[in-house]
Amino acid sequence: MGRMHRDEIDISQALVRCLLEEQFPKWAELSLRRIEPAGTDNAIFRLGDDLCVRLPRHEGPTKPGGKEIEWLPRLAPLLPVDIPVPVAQGSPTESYPWYWDIYTWVHGTTTSMKAIDTIQAARDLCELLSSLQSLNPMGAPPGRGIALAERDEAMRYWFARFEGDQSVLEEWQRAVAAPAWDGPPTWHHGDLDVRNWVVRQGRIAGVIDWASMGVGDPACDLMVAWKLHSADARDVFRETLQVDHATWQRARGWALSQAVAILAYYTPENNPILFREAEHWLELILSERT
Repeated sequence: MGRMHRDEIDISQALVRCLLEEQFPKWAELSLRRIEPAGTDNAIFRLGDDLCVRLPRHEGPTKPGGKEIEWLPRLAPLLPVDIPVPVAQGSPTESYPWYWDIYTWVHGTTTSMKAIDTIQAARDLCELLSSLQSLNPMGAPPGRGIALAERDEAMRYWFARFEGDQSVLEEWQRAVAAPAWDGPPTWHHGDLDVRNWVVRQGRIAGVIDWASMGVGDPACDLMVAWKLHSADARDVFRETLQVDHATWQRARGWALSQAVAILAYYTPENNPILFREAEHWLELILSERT
């Protein structure tokens, strides 16, 4: 796999071992193994049996703390799936410029849409989203779920670079024109793609990568309906959550916008898995045109 970002830095196992020896010597002798496929924003290394190290690949934090450090320990006992819980935060050094984190390891396996029952996945995700949306949003940080119209200017950049079906712009405009969310802000994960699911015995038992979490329009989580690669699973998802028409249209717009941006930014060479995923999302979205 090639480099995904022009400004990313090389994060080797030797570098991570050195950081552990300098800052967390009690864990420095544990086994260390890089997790592949690589995430788009972070490099992940499994540390021993029960921990993992997460280091930003580019544009990492320059200040300590962060919403995951503060909120994941609070959310963990309230959700029906396992989530990573932070146990330590490393500091920048001469060899690595940003803050980095050590989390609990979520046991299970990653999967692909071809290897999981999509109807069951839809139901598992609905259970998670119902739990998230029931949580008190008071004091919670804003998440990915901004008003869809606020993405319009940024999306013009990606539409100009997208080489696929140009009718996507009309579909985007239809989604942006949908009524805005007028309910209270709700908790959301913000990035429920299959690569962030952890599976045990064929069920989604864990969810990782909560960097986009927070409160806002729930449509940003509902876009996962089109990422199930199945019209039947999409329909089960909507029926189970009883999503209203306007929210469904915004969710479709979210899925479309992510697919277009991914296909305009990545290539089959530097991120083949995510590129092919986005192709499938867009195919299902465009199959709904009337």
